[in-house]
Amino acid sequence: MEHPSIMSLSKYRMNVSLGLTTIALAVSIAGCGSDPAPYQGSPAPAQQASSATSMNGGAAGQTSHEPSLVLIEEAPTRVPLAEGHPNDYVVQDGDTLWDIAGTFLKDPWFWPEVWYVNPQIENPHLIFPGDTLSLVYIGGQQRITTTSRGPSYRMSPSARATPLSEAVTSIPYEQISSFLSKGLVLEKGQIDRMPYIVSTRGDHMVAAAGNEIYVRGGAPAQSGTRYSVVHVGDELVDPDDNKVIGFQGIYVGEGMMARGGDPATVALTDTNREALNGDRLIPETVDIPLNFFPKAPDTQVDGRIISVVDGVSMIGQYQVIVMNRGARNGLAPGDILTVFQAGEVIKDRFEGGKVKLPDEEAGTVMVFKVYDRIGYALVMEATQPIHVLDAVRNPY
Repeated sequence: MEHPSIMSLSKYRMNVSLGLTTIALAVSIAGCGSDPAPYQGSPAPAQQASSATSMNGGAAGQTSHEPSLVLIEEAPTRVPLAEGHPNDYVVQDGDTLWDIAGTFLKDPWFWPEVWYVNPQIENPHLIFPGDTLSLVYIGGQQRITTTSRGPSYRMSPSARATPLSEAVTSIPYEQISSFLSKGLVLEKGQIDRMPYIVSTRGDHMVAAAGNEIYVRGGAPAQSGTRYSVVHVGDELVDPDDNKVIGFQGIYVGEGMMARGGDPATVALTDTNREALNGDRLIPETVDIPLNFFPKAPDTQVDGRIISVVDGVSMIGQYQVIVMNRGARNGLAPGDILTVFQAGEVIKDRFEGGKVKLPDEEAGTVMVFKVYDRIGYALVMEATQPIHVLDAVRNPY
């Protein structure tokens, strides 16, 4: 059974259809003999004819002078490989699926097109340090598959341990875990479900590290649960329709639940600024799948970057961006988008008037979490400076 956090390859559909079989009709004047023997090895990477069936219904081996239909199958288009790609690669500690895909492929998001699940490998969708991945040809198509498991996972001749926590993740987990726990962007519908500070214990108008706060709302939690405290800041407006789709979250500090109930008591352990009544609490848990295949979106996406963590003006690799596209637009974790730097509008000094320069590719991002109208993505590559309001679209 497939791992639940991995998208089934059978459900995967690329907008750019690779490996599409073209069926052509050819008229053969000569008669056809018996069907060819079943394929035993790698077929030649050229067009090849399947068994021909006489139009008049003649049996195999029967000579016929009637025209017959011959099915000609076009060789599948191959995914471009990376320059200097290896034929075999041993997975290292610290590798991500994006890194591994880029080792073999020119464009890492084509990984689902070439990944082959070896039924003889335990947990075939998961990749572990020490595993050997090989570039092979199956049915005339290039495939990448796990050809051996690392020796550290063999416990005995009859048992093998494959701890899921050690599986290679799709993107650098540490780059996004702190962002999600601190909630630097809050989706509009998310805020109403979050616990909030109703009062501060003692004669304090505001609270800081060392103080206790009273909290209401949210799902019941046990003593010892850790929280990030976030102040709800400015509105996030969708530039396409000018509707509020979220709010900037200003990180306040951290705390731990000292006593449950309604209200519950939370002890603040560390603060960057004062905690105010109405500030929201986010449990310090990360709810994202860490193992998924990079892929192009299943639908056409054309959105914009509306925010960036830390408020920097230029966005670089491994920074988190927020987009005005989410689940309602068909986005899902693992989706790859290309960032386009908006072309400037300049004055034409020769013909007069103004002209808008073309949008230029500036980088690649991978979606890791979506809400209804908001998507979070990690910048995987930045070839040009990336800015707020730059476009995000399907990769070519």
